[in-house]
Amino acid sequence: MASSTSEMVMPEKLKRSGSLGSKDTYLRADKIDLKSLDIQLEKQLTKTWGKANSKSQGPKEDWEIDLAKLEIRYVIAQGTYGTVYRGTYDGQDVAVKLLDWGEDGFATEAETSALRTSFKQEVAVWHKLSHPNVTKFVGASMGTTDLKIPANSSNGGARTNLPARACCVVVEYLAGGTLKQYLIKNRRRKLAYKVVVQLALDLARGLSYLHSRKIVHRDVKTENMLLDTQRNLKIADFGVARVEAQNPKDMTGATGTLGYMAPEVLDGKPYNRKCDVYSFGICLWEIYCCDMPYPDLSFADVSSAVVHQNLRPDIPRCCPSTFSNVMRKCWDANPDKRPDMDEVVQLLEALDTSKGGGMIPEGQSSGCLCFTRARGP
Repeated sequence: MASSTSEMVMPEKLKRSGSLGSKDTYLRADKIDLKSLDIQLEKQLTKTWGKANSKSQGPKEDWEIDLAKLEIRYVIAQGTYGTVYRGTYDGQDVAVKLLDWGEDGFATEAETSALRTSFKQEVAVWHKLSHPNVTKFVGASMGTTDLKIPANSSNGGARTNLPARACCVVVEYLAGGTLKQYLIKNRRRKLAYKVVVQLALDLARGLSYLHSRKIVHRDVKTENMLLDTQRNLKIADFGVARVEAQNPKDMTGATGTLGYMAPEVLDGKPYNRKCDVYSFGICLWEIYCCDMPYPDLSFADVSSAVVHQNLRPDIPRCCPSTFSNVMRKCWDANPDKRPDMDEVVQLLEALDTSKGGGMIPEGQSSGCLCFTRARGP
């Protein structure tokens, strides 16, 4: 009888005590609603972890994206610093770059920490940029496990391997592809002079703007320039860009791409924004010729010849002297003799493109002697 009385009294005691830890509380296991307790426990843990995470992460940066609004669709490019996907963010077409910094064992904890700190500083700078010739920055995420990558998102149909906590950068999507792809398409026919100058001006204006904000791109090349459907050029891929140091000695190391790298960078000497001007000069040649600089030389040959023998791409005889002079000024071996990008903009704006700029010599209708096919209309 005592047992029966206990069974009748205990539920009431449980309600009054509000705790399962009371010394005079005894419950039969078969009378406990375990499912209900699990739900309550999960809610409490979620609430506790949420508070802990919000404290450890600190205030949300103004450039951080809302992952709920991001949809990643498929791979459009793969590079040294990560994989680029096409997707949408809050209804806008975007390119999403997932960054892999070796967090899963390919880099030390110190290296990863340094990269993430640098990334955070630079993203804060890019977030404030606004120029028609610089790819629009939408936002970024410092590291998350919540990215939803479709299983068939990669070109081969298999899921791309990602670090445990992937960082991502979201920028506007440009449907025209890279400038390099555009030049390859026109390799045989070449481009009209007015198109050459227009592309050169877009790039020059974008770089002039970046330099005015004390930002050095450090990897200026046609592969890192994007085109929209109207052939407007925008500078992209800021993976190695950085705010220019007060002391040039703070900026050293071979950063960039072979063929576009300035002699001082190749030689491991201190450098500044003028390394971008050199790379721009090589891009001018590439845009004019729709060709690759030094296609038959090895890395060692190019590095040595550019630094010690003043190697530069051969300028076609048909190239207007006013245009070729800009190239030569930009790729001068002495950084101090290279013009600033705002001066380059003025030089290009002064060019006369109304008569084709001499790309097809006067009286020659079948094409230029410098190229196997006619260059431009």
